[in-house]
Formats: sequence, structure tokens, C-alpha cells
Amino acid sequence: MHQFTIGIEEEYQIIDVESRDLISHVSKIIEGGKSVLSENLKHEMHESMIEMETGICQNIQEAKAELTNLRRHLIKTAHEQGLRVSGGGTHPFSNWEHNTITNGERYNKIVDDMGDVARGNLIFGLHVHIGIPNREEGVRIQNVMRYFLPHVYALSTNSPFWIGRNTGFKSYRQEIFVKFPRTGIPSFFNSLAEFDSYVDLLVKTGTIDNAKKIWWDLRVHPFYPTIEFRICDMPLRIEETVCLAAIMQSLVAKIYKLHQQNLSFRSYRRLLLNENKWRASKDGIHSKLIDFGKEESVPYPYLLKELLEFIDDVVDDLGCRQEVEYAWKILENGTGADRQLKVYQETGDLKKVVDYMISETEYGITHSETAL
Repeated sequence: MHQFTIGIEEEYQIIDVESRDLISHVSKIIEGGKSVLSENLKHEMHESMIEMETGICQNIQEAKAELTNLRRHLIKTAHEQGLRVSGGGTHPFSNWEHNTITNGERYNKIVDDMGDVARGNLIFGLHVHIGIPNREEGVRIQNVMRYFLPHVYALSTNSPFWIGRNTGFKSYRQEIFVKFPRTGIPSFFNSLAEFDSYVDLLVKTGTIDNAKKIWWDLRVHPFYPTIEFRICDMPLRIEETVCLAAIMQSLVAKIYKLHQQNLSFRSYRRLLLNENKWRASKDGIHSKLIDFGKEESVPYPYLLKELLEFIDDVVDDLGCRQEVEYAWKILENGTGADRQLKVYQETGDLKKVVDYMISETEYGITHSETAL
């Protein structure tokens, strides 16, 4: 069986201890953590964000162990610098206008190209790479996987607030990111050649300088032999990140297995898939998504059950049953968005929401007992 390797990138918020606002101190953390984390930490567009990435992991247990170790070191480094780090797809009240852009050629070019659309893109995501046999198969998997993106996304919803407002969305992050070009669910491509000619045209016409400027919710990676999921909000608990990655790995393995058996999956128009994405963005696990086969709106838990049944015959081979089934725990406890909203309803205080986000990010990790 092909080895469906896993690589995980998490984008963390850097938070000031006193104000609970975002603070542009990424360099402090990178400098403080360089002896242990130099290979794993990266600047992002805003200086109040830090990206942490694993290496290439052979299975979900290895990914979880590495993530836990990295997060422990990141939290420790932040504490030593008098800072905190947090998950969450958006900060509850920080204003993008007060957040500094990282000075670097790549980010300066993006801001030159997109102005306030880039400056206002103060959002935090989870990106997961799953190894694929080859790029041709990657395009076939991408075509099928588009259907499942809203189902996975709903489990990750974790950005209900934006600049001090309760947005009415479980994931407002996607509504911000949609202002960027070349975002959202990708189109159907008949072949790798068709996909490559699309990319080549954009490069040839000076629209993009390389394929990394294609920011779809899912993409066959331009440089690595992976398919990259980019739709999810940054979760709070490490178990949530691991669960999402395990589900993604299982879906890739299952779709590949069907292709090996010469079986296919019905393709749906992006217009229809976008309806489900919108519903997932608005209401998360409390949404009803459209079952296109039945032509009915179906409560999310039923569709999650169907999804887990669909991947059931690959999870044991991959050794990730326990991690996949954590999805039921998310359903029971609520997503990060549900839990943030609950704290806000109980306290009416967005700083208390930030406190909660920090404590959940530290949950089960050294320093969780440290006073916030």
C-alpha cells in the first residue's frame, strides 16, 4: 500500500499577557526558540502570527508525538518571553489595522499586489499535507475530495468573532480569506496536463510568479508530492488537529483505493459544493448540508456518520481509528467556535474568551497548570 505520509502546519496567534490582544513579537519567539525549534518555526505575513510545522510523518501517531513536542516547546518559549500563544481561526477582538506586516520580499509583494485585502488577512489556519503516489493521481484525488471539504471544514470551525463582533458565523475566517484571488474550492480538472496548463497560463501572463500563489482550499502541491488541505480553521486542542489530519489521510487513502479498483465517485459542480461550504461556515456541526444524491438537506451528524463509514475499511490499515473517532468527541463538546461562543455567552467578556483559547491550546501540554 502507498505510504500516505502526513505533514502538518499550524498557525498560532501571539498574544500579549496584559491586554490579551495580538502582539507583533514573532521575532522574539523565533529567536527564543531557535536552539530547539529553528527548523519548525516560520514567519507569516503578520508579525503577530507564527507558523509551526512538523517534518514528514509516517503515520498519525508520529505526527501527534511531534506536534505535541513542538507545541510544548513553543508554549514554553512564549512563556519565557512573557507571551502566550493560542489556536483559533481569528482573534476575538484584535484589529488588523494595528498589526504589523512582516518585512520580507514575499510579503511586501503580496501587499503591493493586494493592498488592504492582504493587510486585513489576519487569519489563522491549519494546513495538512498528505503524501500521494504522483501528481496525476493527485489531480484525480483532488477532484473527488472537493465533495468532502465542507464535511471536514465543519469540524474545524473556530473563528466566530472578528474585530470585537460576534459575526453570526462559526467560521468567519473563510469569509475574510475569500477576498483573496484564487481561493475556495478548486475546479474540476480532467487531467494533470489541464491543471498544469492552467498554472502555466497564470505564470506566463504575470498573474502569479509561481503556483504557491494558488490558495485553494485543497491543492496538489506545486513542489512536494502531496495534496494539501487548506480549508480548516486553526483548532484549539491538539487532539482536534490530529483528528482532522487522520480524517484527511483516510479520505485520500480511500479515494486512491477506489481508483485502484477502477471505481469512481460522482463529481458535483463547484456551485453546489460551495452551497455546502457556506452552510458549514455559517453553522459548523449544527448545519444541515445538502446530500446531492438524495437532493435533501441532512443534519451534519448523519453526514459525519456516512463519512466515517466511507473510510472505515482503510482506518485500521493506517492505524488511525482512535484519532478519526475523536470526531464524535468534537460533536459532543462542540467545535472551537461553539466553545468560544459559550464562554462569551457566560461572561460577556472577549478577554475571557482569549483566556479560554490559551488554556485549550495548552490543554494536556506542559505549562497547562501555569497561571494565565
